[in-house]
Amino acid sequence: MKKNTKLVYRRIILKISGEILKSNCESEMDLCLLNRMIKEIKYLIKLGIQVGIVIGGGNLIRGLNVKKIGVSVNVADYMGILSTIINGLVITDTMNRCDIKAQLMSAISVSGICQIYNVEKAIYLLSNQYVLVFSGGIGCPFFTTDSAACIRGIEVKSDIILKATTVDGVYSSDPKKNDDAIMYQKIKYEDILNQDLKIMDSTAIILARDHSLPICIFNMYKSGALYRIITGEKEGTLIIS
Repeated sequence: MKKNTKLVYRRIILKISGEILKSNCESEMDLCLLNRMIKEIKYLIKLGIQVGIVIGGGNLIRGLNVKKIGVSVNVADYMGILSTIINGLVITDTMNRCDIKAQLMSAISVSGICQIYNVEKAIYLLSNQYVLVFSGGIGCPFFTTDSAACIRGIEVKSDIILKATTVDGVYSSDPKKNDDAIMYQKIKYEDILNQDLKIMDSTAIILARDHSLPICIFNMYKSGALYRIITGEKEGTLIIS
């Protein structure tokens, strides 16, 4: 860290989808990305940044896929909820083995495996330099882990939500399909909603807007991205009012 570098954010919620962790190999998880991400988080902890992680489960269960075979919507969502706990176990165990104090919490009770989510304890642990891994979404179907990230961010008084993606930020259209897509450095919540930009679900955007919680959409595959964000350097797209 450069001398006198200012830390813009002190408490962050990092939203990681299951899809971004998915490996192209036989393994269900991209261990190279996971290990580099954890290394960057460890550096943030040394700087005094408080880190919470909300994890998805799309690398294990895709709700749309199981619905196609006749599984009811709510059961498919509960299958997704359980997959986030599996991912949370992997991430928490890996961090603990890397000498990072980490605790897994779940929105649904899984006795003997992880703690049930409690906001007061979560704030206490974050204040004592534990990385908290929030799994289980919000504990009920029909809500995405994007919404869960915003809810947890509001509850624990996070300074910002950092959503890890495979693209550099928010674009005017899909950059993988349109070479003329324009990337925004900053964009308002209302513009995300009005333009129907599919970077997060609308419930998450509305929650963040109503509680003035900034969101940064960034590319997790870019080394050092987390550090650049928390020090206020240009990285990704900042969604604000």
